Amino acid sequence: MSDQLTPSQNGTDVYAIHGADPEVLAYAMAKYSRSALTLRESLAEISAQKAEQFLNTFYFAYGHRSIADLAHVAFAVERLSLLAAIALVDEQRWDGQERSTRYQNFRKSGYYTPAFDTPEQTAEYTAVVDDLFAGYVDVGEGMLTELKQHTPQPEGMDEAAYTRTLRARAYDMARYLLPLATNTSLGQITNARTLEQQVSRLLGSEYAEIRDLGEKLREAAAGPAWNVTHAAGRELVDAIDALDPELARQAGQHILREVHTSPTLVKYTTPSDFERESKVVLRQAALELMGAVAIEPMPVDSPNVELVLPAVGETYSLEIDLAASLLYPHTHYRFRQVRNAVAALPVARIAEIVALGTEHRGRHDELPRAFSAANGLRFDILMDIGGFRDMHRHRRCVQLLQGYTAAHGYDLPDFPGQPAVSSSAVGARFTGLMERAFAFHTKLTGNSAAAGASASHHHLHAHSSAAVPVPQFGEGGVAMKWGASLAGSSAAGVSHPAAGSSPADYALPLATRCRSLFTMDFSEAVYISELRSTPAGHWSYRNVAWQMYQSLARAYPSLSQHVRIRDPHEPVDLLQR
Repeated sequence: MSDQLTPSQNGTDVYAIHGADPEVLAYAMAKYSRSALTLRESLAEISAQKAEQFLNTFYFAYGHRSIADLAHVAFAVERLSLLAAIALVDEQRWDGQERSTRYQNFRKSGYYTPAFDTPEQTAEYTAVVDDLFAGYVDVGEGMLTELKQHTPQPEGMDEAAYTRTLRARAYDMARYLLPLATNTSLGQITNARTLEQQVSRLLGSEYAEIRDLGEKLREAAAGPAWNVTHAAGRELVDAIDALDPELARQAGQHILREVHTSPTLVKYTTPSDFERESKVVLRQAALELMGAVAIEPMPVDSPNVELVLPAVGETYSLEIDLAASLLYPHTHYRFRQVRNAVAALPVARIAEIVALGTEHRGRHDELPRAFSAANGLRFDILMDIGGFRDMHRHRRCVQLLQGYTAAHGYDLPDFPGQPAVSSSAVGARFTGLMERAFAFHTKLTGNSAAAGASASHHHLHAHSSAAVPVPQFGEGGVAMKWGASLAGSSAAGVSHPAAGSSPADYALPLATRCRSLFTMDFSEAVYISELRSTPAGHWSYRNVAWQMYQSLARAYPSLSQHVRIRDPHEPVDLLQR
């Protein structure tokens, strides 16, 4: 090495990169830490084979997983169910767009049919889902009629624009009947590390469709990509061939070559043993802790959102929060209800639950998402699945999702300032279809509630400001039936009746309520409250954002002045979108 000093150079060089394969570009950027070459120089000398050799050494052997953050891959995922789409996008580091149930008509989208145990179950499922789609049209057109009677066409407004605007609002209500089986499409752009984690998680799903989706993602990443430049490239090569066949052959090798976006980084991806084994023992722990206790109703003053704060001066708050966060996704209970049950345990038992969350962790496994959900502002949210899909898009927070169930009832899309479905000519049609779908789900799962009992009144008016009559299933306090030490017990084959999955889940409409825990910092709470409360948004998540704000204002009154909130109960112009 020369002792001569390099002359001072001022002037930063910035240039965009296009056309490099994702893994080759990741290797070139990773070389910044190991080479003095510029990125132009690195890309000029790197081949796909060199990139594979490098990644095999540093990514797989040494575990330098940040290298995969540099390789970004775009996918189109088409004709998957809404249920599968929710699972697909459930990544904190995910970017993409999905087909909107608000702005597109799903009458002809088709739907997914899972495998059932008997032909009779399949036939009944098909009848239920077909009726839901027919009801989607009936309710949509019926509410369009109601809206036109409620909101006359203004002078100077085009008839087509008038009808189009009100039809969109009508189908905002009708979409509550779309089942989770409904086909949708989406595009995603993720880095290879997120892709690897996503594929591993999907491969371990309890739903066959989602496992198949994981396989198809892995195959798409490893196989040849659809190249948007090939059509134009073929024309260019053909033009060159007319002049110089040899030059055309050489150009074709470069222009028309197959691109494999991420063949190395996902080739060893398998279902996560850590996640699968942890799910079994945590599900059993949740069953032993909660038993058949009834689901407690949400607070009267906030029926959709509960801000969970630890008791002042509570000992072992972090340990309690970690244990409760680990168990929460495997139940259908309020987070506070699970947390109170954990807090009543001896310290040693709390430590055992936390230990279950890491017991099966492998060398390169990250800590479960629940370990990130134990700090910050935590909002326990109970809302319709359709509205949840919009809330699910927020990435600057940690989300713990519970499974699908009929235990929480469903929402009637009765929105302020416009005709209510419940009092309309199609109201009975809506509730009849919901009850039929719930009855089918209950029949196949054997339970419609956390205690395995049957609910007598499912339907709930959407987001009422009054107390929400969440059905009560049995009586009694929290059951602490621990038996043998959790750390040494065998939980194989045992599942919580409220936490499992079933092919009947696909028949649940978007009106069905689901529960999730959102953990975030104050800035994200303000962002969600402001963004989701704007008049252009859907009433469902506008109301949730409003209740988030109200919860913050009660807990931190001096900070509420910094939130630019819009009250969703204020009148809106139905002809503005």
